[in-house]
This record gives sequence, C-alpha cells and structure tokens, in this order.
Amino acid sequence: MATDTLTSTTGASGAPGGLRRLLLDNGALTALIVLVVALSALSGDFLTTDNLLNIGVQAAVTAILAFGVTFVIVSAGIDLSVGSVAALSATVLAWSATQHGTPVVLAVVLAVATGVAAGLVNGFLIAYGKLPPFIATLAMLSVGRGLALVISQGSPIALPGSVSRLGDTLGGWLPVPVLVMAAMGLIAALVLGRTYIGRSMYAIGGNEEAARLSGLRVKRQKLVIYALSGVFAATAGVVLAARLSSAQPQAADGYELDAIAAVVIGGASLAGGTGKASGTLIGALILAVLRNGLNLLSVSAFWQQVVIGVVIALAVLLDTVRRRVGATPAAAGTGGPKGRQAVTYALAAVVTAAVVGATSFLHGGSPSSAKPAMGLSLSTLNNPFFVQIRAGAQAEAKRLGVDLTVTDAQNDASQQANQLQNFTSSRRGAIIVNPVDSDAAGNSVKAADRAGIPVVAVDRGVGKASVDTLVASDNVAGGELAAKTLAEKLGGKGKIVVLQGQAGTSAARERAAGFARGLKAYPGIRVLAEQPADFDRAKGLDVMSNLLQAHPGVQGVIAANDEMALGAIKALGAKAGTSVQVVGFDGTPDGLAAVKNGTLYASVAQQPTQLGRIAVDNALKAVRGEKVEPTVKVPVKVVTKDNVAGFSG
Repeated sequence: MATDTLTSTTGASGAPGGLRRLLLDNGALTALIVLVVALSALSGDFLTTDNLLNIGVQAAVTAILAFGVTFVIVSAGIDLSVGSVAALSATVLAWSATQHGTPVVLAVVLAVATGVAAGLVNGFLIAYGKLPPFIATLAMLSVGRGLALVISQGSPIALPGSVSRLGDTLGGWLPVPVLVMAAMGLIAALVLGRTYIGRSMYAIGGNEEAARLSGLRVKRQKLVIYALSGVFAATAGVVLAARLSSAQPQAADGYELDAIAAVVIGGASLAGGTGKASGTLIGALILAVLRNGLNLLSVSAFWQQVVIGVVIALAVLLDTVRRRVGATPAAAGTGGPKGRQAVTYALAAVVTAAVVGATSFLHGGSPSSAKPAMGLSLSTLNNPFFVQIRAGAQAEAKRLGVDLTVTDAQNDASQQANQLQNFTSSRRGAIIVNPVDSDAAGNSVKAADRAGIPVVAVDRGVGKASVDTLVASDNVAGGELAAKTLAEKLGGKGKIVVLQGQAGTSAARERAAGFARGLKAYPGIRVLAEQPADFDRAKGLDVMSNLLQAHPGVQGVIAANDEMALGAIKALGAKAGTSVQVVGFDGTPDGLAAVKNGTLYASVAQQPTQLGRIAVDNALKAVRGEKVEPTVKVPVKVVTKDNVAGFSG
C-alpha cells in the first residue's frame, strides 16, 4: 500500500515508540486488524473458515476493479467508468457466446478487448483530447452502461457453463474468484514495482511536467494506463457474471466508488505519486469485512451505510495523522525496504492471530440461542411494497419468537449474493429471499441447499435452483385483472402505454405476460409503447414524460407497480384520472391514497404484509421438518375508489 512507500524519519533516527510508529505507518493494515478483532469478539459466526472464504469472494470483484484504478490514481487520474466497463465486457462475453455461437475462448478475448477499447477511448480523450479525467470517464460510464443495455435488451444473459465455473470452488472449498483476485493482485504489484510503465505512473503522478521534460512520452503512457484499467475492469466483470451465472446489464452499478474507496483507504493519494497493490487489497478487504460483519451482527441495512462511511473516513484520517507525525515519501515507486515490509506483515499476522484466538473464548463456551434464527434478504427497501413485506415478516417473527435478520440488497444482485452467502456461513436456520434477479440468486440458493438450510422465496421465484416454497401473489392473474380493469374503463378501445418492471425479475415477466394475455380479449385497445421503468417512481416519472412527447394522445397507462404508476401520474399532471386512466399494481399505502383521490383509477393489490407473514410461517415449518407446499399463492384484489375504504394490505 502507499504507506509501504513511506519511511518514517523519526523511526529512522531510532526514536522511541516503535509500536506506535508501526501502527501509524500502516494505517489501513491497523484498521483491518482492529476490525477483524472487534468482529471476532462480537460475533461467533465471523471467525469460521466458510465465512472467511466468503469475505474473500465478496472482496474479489472490488479488489480486481481497484487494482486497475490504482494505476490511474497513482498517475494522478481518476476512472469512474470501471463499473460500467465491467458490465459491458461481461455482456459482450455472454451475448457473443450464447446468442452467436462464438467459442468461449474467443468470447473471453472479445470481453477483454472491450475493456481495452473502453480504456483506450478514455486515455485518448484525456491525453489527446485534453478532457479532465473526471469528465472523460464519466462519459464512458454512461456510454458503457448504455451499450450493455442495448446489447442485452435490458435483460440478463445466461453465461456458458465453462465460464460460470469461474464462480465455483476448487476441491469443494477454495473459491475461484479468490484465486483470480490473488493473480490479478500479483500482476498489479509487478506492473507497479517492476516495469517501465509502473515507474512512469509514479513519475506522471508525482509531477507530470517534470516527467515530460525528462523524456517520458506522457500521452502514450496515459493510453496504456487507462487500457490496463480497462483490462482489470473486464476481468472483474467476467468474475462477477460467473458468480451470478449471468451477465447483468445493470451489474456493478456504483462499484467504481467502492474501487476508488479501496485504493484511497489503502493509502494512495488522489493527488498521485503514491499507491501500492498491497494497500489496495487491504482497502478492499476492509470494505468486505465491514459489510460481512454488519450483516452477521444484524445491523440495520440503513445504518450499515452510515457505519461504512464513518469507517472509511476514519481509515483515511489515520493515514493523514501518520503523515503529519513524521512519515515522508520515499522515492516514487521504490516501495521502501522490502525486509521491513515483510516483518511488518508477519508481525501483524501474529498479533491478529493471538488476539483473535483469545476472543474466541468469548464464544466457545456460550450456549447457543434457543430462538430459531432466520435471514430475510429483500431486493430493496426503497419501495413501500417491500417495506410492508418486511413489516409483516418482522411482526410474525416477533410473535413466533424467531430471531429475524433483514438485509437490503439495494437492487444489486451481487450484493444480494453476498448477503445470502453470509446467512449460509452463519448457519441461519432458514433463509427467506426476495430476489433482485431470479436467475442470479440461483447459485447462492444452491449453496444454502448444500448446507441443509431451508430457503423460502417471497414475491419472486428463484431460477436454476429449488426452494422449499414460493410465497407470492399470482402475478399473471393480477396482470390480466389490471388489463381487464383498464380496458373496461376505456370502453374496450383506446390508446395505452405499459410501464414494465425490472428486467430479470419473475414478477416483471409474469405481470407483463398477464397484461398481454388480458389485452388479447380487447382488440380495440392499442398499445403505443412498452418501456421498463424498473419498479421505481422517479424512473416512472421520467419514462412517462418521455412517452408523452411521442404519444400525446395516450388514454391509459398500465404500470407493473404502484411506484411507477405514481411517477406516471406526476408526469400526466391534470390529465391523470380525467383524460388518462392509470392502473397500478401492489396496493401500497401511497397507491391506495392515490386511488382515494381519484388520480389512480385502480391498483391490483397484493397484501404485502401477508406475504411477509406467510413467508416466516413457512420458513419456520421447514426448519421444524414440517411439510410445506411448493407454492403458496396470496390472492390479489382490484381496489378502486368504490372499495378502497375497506381494504388493508
């Protein structure tokens, strides 16, 4: 890490306080040790082989991205596009291999070439176009994500089996993503410490003008630097897709921020000139340990965001303090004395092992809780429908004496995979999952099945894996009801648009199928457009605003949930409930309020609190070995202004 490139002037003169100096000179490493010790003391589930391997897997994608970003930051640049480039590269691989019959090896080459091409474009815009790195890579962030959506048509693409094995284990225990992370880390360390381009990175980051005057071809070097970042982003995208068994066009959204955070936590300076692959790895591990530990400790999904931000700030603050008390940069790229660095890491390992071993006695003799423990992973808590599922599940868990941990995947299939792995490694009695993407949850559910942990799916099914039971509304029947309700309101003829849900979810597919089936009975209804708005109110507003420009004569809207319907109502303004009728889906409190005031004509209500309650009931039955039905359907109901007063979700 960057602290490896720093030599303490005080330490060199033999001043006292060696341990204090050792800790300050290795701020990120110290923070990681403190986290490991604290979490080992707080959770008996943290220090297990399975969980430590989980942490490695969960750190892998961020670490690989961050290694590439390290090159850029060392040279005083920034790359905001790595998450989008990762998603685009994985999409190219899956699209070429599955839909065009390209041999897998060639498809992988195409994926890596995609990353290189994106990096070269970034480098060209920065070096020759004189664009600031922030602007150039921000543009590529949007272009890369857009191309991934265009190629995939917004839907996940299954990976060939040979590529999916990159997300598996060797010998049944060693995760392949961890091996790939280690290999890419070694490559990054060699590039930074042993190659001409590595020395050029430090020189450019230290003083670009001086580097140019000394004979470095700075523009060419920047092309290579950003191309290397693209290679690492493409590799991370393939590893992420392998974990999820599919290329997700929306994958790695926001991961560029985690990658930059890992590099900075590891001791690199955004001003350039310092940074090490080892520090970046430690930074990525800190983020993974934090998220894993907070899951195990059942910390609220909302508070997790706060805690992670505070710890990141403290880790960087420790590095700042270290610099102020006497550490001075060594020559760029020299890395400091190798022997002392090795001794530092060895001492850290010994101290950590000793303290962690001592804390294990806190858990060794304690009796296990009599309460059955369950984990509930929701696709998002930024939607009233899923908040109601959580409320119903928590109320039922309290009534039954169940210890229920709820996590928020924030519509990120990879983050949900991490949460499900954490539940599995902590030996939860049962797992309840509301998938972000039905197919992407498959591998994690299979791992839980192998561990003998019952899994209950709620609202959305799980693809490519079996669950003990699925608790859901009949989305197809609900979609038919929505279509019928709107068609009858329009008198059997009219022009409508359809706002679809998030691609890849079973709920979106089933509701869309229901809409189509229901509209077949009304040939006078003309569908002007069908566009996804991802179950999100803000996206519903934007998409509807755009559709109104092309189709000002629209007379009706069917939305796959109330949130999108409410966004459409906002876009329609005074037209909503008068010249344009809107039908939603879910029966959320805000949706029902809109039904009452007449802006939303109807909502196909599901009863989300009942979904949560029934899911916990069935999970407890599965834990006790009682028989559960493969599918439990919760009835839907069309709620209009006439019957809304008597309805409760």
